[in-house]
Amino acid sequence: MAISEVIAALTLPGVVQAAKFARVFVRDVLGDGHPSLADVQTCVNEAFTNAVEHTASGRRRRGRVTVVFTVLGGDVVAEVTDDGALGALPVMRDDPLAEDGRGLRIIDALALEWGVRADGDRTTVWMRFPGPPPFSQPR
Repeated sequence: MAISEVIAALTLPGVVQAAKFARVFVRDVLGDGHPSLADVQTCVNEAFTNAVEHTASGRRRRGRVTVVFTVLGGDVVAEVTDDGALGALPVMRDDPLAEDGRGLRIIDALALEWGVRADGDRTTVWMRFPGPPPFSQPR
């Protein structure tokens, strides 16, 4: 994925209760009328919750999860970065009917594209959604 300019970022504690603040942040960045708002909120929530449940962000004191928005062309990119899982990267599970492990399947269904990258000890799940870019639409 090409490098793009950061337009908004928020770091939250790695606790499940903070996911609601991530969803509010998405709404505040994109605006209530954005056509991708519901999909972005759902995907950021899934990635945030996965970070808290499966990485050091939720397992250790003072863990953190960062949500970043960038613009790539006319699209919106959301990134959720956690404190890592000792080098393990998230993978989509094979069984779509499993009781858990559906987060990446949801992201796969809603985002135009997505991926995972290691950022040092941290891990980032990035997701691209149709624009328009934030702040380019009338409010």
